[in-house]
Amino acid sequence: MEKQYDILLYYCYTTIEDPEQFREAHHYLCLDLNLRGRIIVAPEGLNGTVSGLRADCQRYMELVKADPRFSHTDFKVEPYETHAFAKLHVRTKSEIVHADLHHINPNIRTGKHLAPADFKAMKDQPDVVVLDVRSNYEHELGKFKNAITLDIENFRDFPDKIKELEQYKGKKVITYCTGGIKCEKASAYLLENGFEDVYQLEGGIIKYGIEQGGEDFEGKCYVFDNRIAAEVNKVNPTIISKCYVCGTISGRMVNCANAECNLHAAICEACGVTMDGACSLECKTAPQKRPYDGTGYYQKESNGYNPYKAVKRNPVVVK
Repeated sequence: MEKQYDILLYYCYTTIEDPEQFREAHHYLCLDLNLRGRIIVAPEGLNGTVSGLRADCQRYMELVKADPRFSHTDFKVEPYETHAFAKLHVRTKSEIVHADLHHINPNIRTGKHLAPADFKAMKDQPDVVVLDVRSNYEHELGKFKNAITLDIENFRDFPDKIKELEQYKGKKVITYCTGGIKCEKASAYLLENGFEDVYQLEGGIIKYGIEQGGEDFEGKCYVFDNRIAAEVNKVNPTIISKCYVCGTISGRMVNCANAECNLHAAICEACGVTMDGACSLECKTAPQKRPYDGTGYYQKESNGYNPYKAVKRNPVVVK
């Protein structure tokens, strides 16, 4: 199938004086351009991943970067066959990624940015530690070869792991995540806690895959759209995740069919059939178990979804 759509992944730390007013205008902009996805607006900036036809995505990038506040936004662009989202959500929150590190401003202090080519050249040096700052279900699906991973359920748990990282204070520490946004505050927090030589992979795993073919990224990359898992390594790909049910190697990332569980895990196709999409016998017989269609992806109920519901004025057509 021809890839006429693009998926955009981006963030920008900048000051937004009136997040709610900006959110409403930005919601209309996305509606006018027929974009779908998830966008977070906060006093500290903008974070989003959206999909749309290539021309619409190009126009969106042009309009966002035309605003001086967002002129330095780095968009990661991946071609796709169709929309990667079913809906559009533009929301205001206190942070553009939930970290409970409100005092950190990456525009003032953060780790040194490494372009993907520089990261590739540096990552295997003996005095370097490559640190994955993502959650368990993400790095269990895929991670860089020899990377240090953390036992965390959410990024907001990262500060609790700082003592475990003390042993690496004398080394060069390179943080990485999916698109770069978590590293901005993670690397800044490391600097704040006495780490002196801290770097971050600019644009994250996705940009490294686009520019360097994803070499030495083992497994697949967990993404926050309908794909769930994306292949990034075109050089020496491997699968490292194991089926949650039987333990065989499988890169097939799904959600448990039991809505109350909804576990993010790798489940092979055979176990998917045997367990009817569930991760355990208990979930297989649970009252809230959803019908399994073979994909392991369950679209949330629309509940009368109306893309204009959260906006208050007539839309302005984008030219």
